[in-house]
Amino acid sequence: MEAKIGQFFDSVGNFFTGGDQIPWCDADIVAGCEREVAEAEKGSADELKSECIMRLSWALVHSKRPEDVQRGIAMLEASLSGISSPLQMREKIYLLAVGYYRGGDYSRSRQLVDRCLEIAPDWRQALNLKKAIEDRITKDGVIGVGITATVVGLLAGGIAAALSRKK
Repeated sequence: MEAKIGQFFDSVGNFFTGGDQIPWCDADIVAGCEREVAEAEKGSADELKSECIMRLSWALVHSKRPEDVQRGIAMLEASLSGISSPLQMREKIYLLAVGYYRGGDYSRSRQLVDRCLEIAPDWRQALNLKKAIEDRITKDGVIGVGITATVVGLLAGGIAAALSRKK
């Protein structure tokens, strides 16, 4: 019984805080990845550069700073052309979906995560992201309905008060 009560309070807390299982990344990690990319561009093999850029993209779309997220999205979109490996394509599309999720574009994020699931239908990370997106869309819808109902109630109350004063 206590476990069910705890789950209930956790779900209510997650509803109001927007809790999800997607990790965050701080500015120190982003800065470290940027240094790594700069060093790799000084004559390293293309494969090493590509790995460093991928880590930087990951850090940027998981950042708490919106400008980092947008930069990560731009980097990933620019790198999508010319990918021959389905695994690399899946990874980059997933990171793009994370970026759009963090940026609040839930419909674009859902489209991208669905593309990931076409490539790998049982990929747990993509399934978790899809659930987080759907939960967020539902939460935003419930809040929107609540706000609309409140506004309608206030308008109806204001009209009723104005009409009662006229009489």
